[in-house]
Amino acid sequence: MKHLINAHVKDIEISGIRKFFNMVADKEDVVSLTIGQPDFPTPEHVKEAGKKAIDQNKTTYTHNAGLLSLREAIANFVQDEYNVSYQPEDEIIVTVGASEAIDITFRTILSPGDEVLLPAPVYPGYEPLIRLAGAKPVHVNTANNGFKWSVDLLKKHITPKTKCIVFPYPSNPTGATLSKVEVEQLVTFLKDQDIFLLCDEIYSQLTYGEAHTSIASYPEMKEKTIVINGVSKSHSMTGWRIGYLLAPSWLAQQILKVHQYNVSCPTSISQHAALAAIQNGKQDTEIMRQQYEERMQYVYDRLLNMGIQVEKPGGAFYLFPSFPTGNHTSFDVALDLVDKVGLAVVPGDAFSKYGQGYLRISYAYNLATLKEGMNRLESYVNQSK
Repeated sequence: MKHLINAHVKDIEISGIRKFFNMVADKEDVVSLTIGQPDFPTPEHVKEAGKKAIDQNKTTYTHNAGLLSLREAIANFVQDEYNVSYQPEDEIIVTVGASEAIDITFRTILSPGDEVLLPAPVYPGYEPLIRLAGAKPVHVNTANNGFKWSVDLLKKHITPKTKCIVFPYPSNPTGATLSKVEVEQLVTFLKDQDIFLLCDEIYSQLTYGEAHTSIASYPEMKEKTIVINGVSKSHSMTGWRIGYLLAPSWLAQQILKVHQYNVSCPTSISQHAALAAIQNGKQDTEIMRQQYEERMQYVYDRLLNMGIQVEKPGGAFYLFPSFPTGNHTSFDVALDLVDKVGLAVVPGDAFSKYGQGYLRISYAYNLATLKEGMNRLESYVNQSK
């Protein structure tokens, strides 16, 4: 019966991040800097809002697009934070995490034969969804451009088949961000291109230095841009599974049809918790952001002191150091790190072939754990000399 399974499903693989994490999960005395999950608890007032929703029996279906009160809060938030304007009635969809928002967007805009440009190394969750929609992911090596899109790179890779370009900034795995100047250069070029932009801004509140600039804040880009965001990273709510999608009305209403038949609506309890987070949780995010910045600086300085090359992150909670592997793969080196010094990080080749020769370190861990992890990495580096 195996031959009856959808070929697109058979062709995709489990995420390299999870594959590696599962391989080392049962090993003893391992310091893991693998998973990109905030180590902070969900803020108390957010948890209380969820409990209150249960006590008040707010446990029924909501509008397919989510609670109107939540969509209104999202509209106010993105206007204040990013200067982007979306109507809560028909341009905002609350989703089951950012992952579902990405999935339903691709399933709405992609057709067989379409191509989607991805700035590699890149989060591995996009490629399978593109393939499941019958389209083709095109990985573009951005390593020589600070892991960022540029006009020159886009000019070289856009073809008549290009339907969408993914803008995952701040970036998982590299921490790269786009400055306002860089965004404006890209807007100047892309405003005349008949191509969708999917802007994954899930880490946009976790930036260090220059604030995030959303491409959607430029009026000439709104008709072709889909913005993805959520509360998982900003408010330490990964398990609550609340994301949201912003798109022009004509497009959002098409995406809503896919969303409706996929999940009906996000969990009502989680929506009420997310409402509290977005309305009253700005300080929660800032407290976390400050600690992430402190951790980033510590790990960044330790890597430089070891003689390891690494781009300083502008956001998110990852560093992506260059780690030459000789004749071995990054996956092999990551396994060797576990075996020899008990340190688990994610091999760069989990983020496409252009991640070969890199490792991803998550600093979504407390400083004590990061210090021990860096001590073990330094021991490994010294053994390898």
